[in-house]
Amino acid sequence: VLGSMSVFTVDEREKVILFRLGEIIRSDFGPGIHFKVPFLHNVRKFDSRLLNLDAEPERFLTSEKKDVIVDSFVRWRIADVEQFFKSTRGDERQAGLLLYQKVNAALRNEFGRRTVKDVVSGERGAIMASVTSSAGEQVRELGMEIVDVRVSRIDLPAEVSNSVYLRMRAERERVARDFRSRGAEA
Repeated sequence: VLGSMSVFTVDEREKVILFRLGEIIRSDFGPGIHFKVPFLHNVRKFDSRLLNLDAEPERFLTSEKKDVIVDSFVRWRIADVEQFFKSTRGDERQAGLLLYQKVNAALRNEFGRRTVKDVVSGERGAIMASVTSSAGEQVRELGMEIVDVRVSRIDLPAEVSNSVYLRMRAERERVARDFRSRGAEA
C-alpha cells in the first residue's frame, strides 16, 4: 500500500504540480512514472491539451455608435502550470472567467475602432488576429496561452435590423417612384 501511494504517473496530455504540505515543490515533470513521499507530498494534475471557452453572445459598439451582437470562442491551453496555479488556484472556471474578461475587452477595443461595414465585410480576420495577440500578451502572465480567438457570428440587434430593413424599403420605394415618374413623363 505504501509503495502504491509513493508512485504517480504523468500522461503526455497532462501537466503536474508536486506539493509538499501545500507548497509548490516542482512542476516540470515529463511523461512517465515518478515518485513522491506518501502523506507528505501531494500531486495535482492539469490538462495540457487545447481547451475551449465558448463565450455568450455579447453586445459591442462600433465606431459609428451602432450595436452589434458578437458570438465568439477562444481556444487556449495552460502554458506555465505553476503560474497558472498561483493566479487561478488551479480552477479552470476561474481561469475561463479571467480569460473571458481579457478577450472581451480586446474585442470591445477592436470593434470600437471599426464601422459596421468593416466588421461584417472584410476585416474579420484582422480583428481576430489582433485580439489573439493583444489578449494573448495579457494572459501570458496568468500562465495561459491563447491559441486562437474566433468570431463565429456577428448579428445586428432586432431594433437595428428593423431600422435597416425600413431604410432599405424606403430607398427601394424612392427608386420605384422615380421610375414611375419618368414613365409618366414619357
